[in-house]
Amino acid sequence: MATKYSDLELAINTLVTEFHKAADDQPTMNTTQFQTMISKQLPSCAKQVENEEDLVQVLDQMGVKGGENISFQNFWTLINKQAVDVFQSSEKNKSYTCTCLLQ
Repeated sequence: MATKYSDLELAINTLVTEFHKAADDQPTMNTTQFQTMISKQLPSCAKQVENEEDLVQVLDQMGVKGGENISFQNFWTLINKQAVDVFQSSEKNKSYTCTCLLQ
C-alpha cells in the first residue's frame, strides 16, 4: 500500500527535488544554476538577485562565501526567509508574529 503524504511533506519533497534538479543531481550548485532555479521556481525572489551586487548580498545572507557553491543548507536559509516574508505579507496573518528566522 502506498504511503499518503501530507501537503507539507509533499512541499518539502518538492523543495529538495527542485534543488537537486537545478544542481544537476549534485550536492551543491553554482550561482548560475541558482539564478536559473530562482527565476523559474521563486520569481518573486528572483527580483532580489537580478544584478551581481544583489546576488552577492543574498548569497551572503544565505551563508555562502565568495566563490563557494550553494548547498541545500544555504538554500534552506533562503527558503526560511521567504516563508517568513510570505507569511508576514499575508493579510490573514496580520494578527500573528512569526519569529521563525534562523540564526
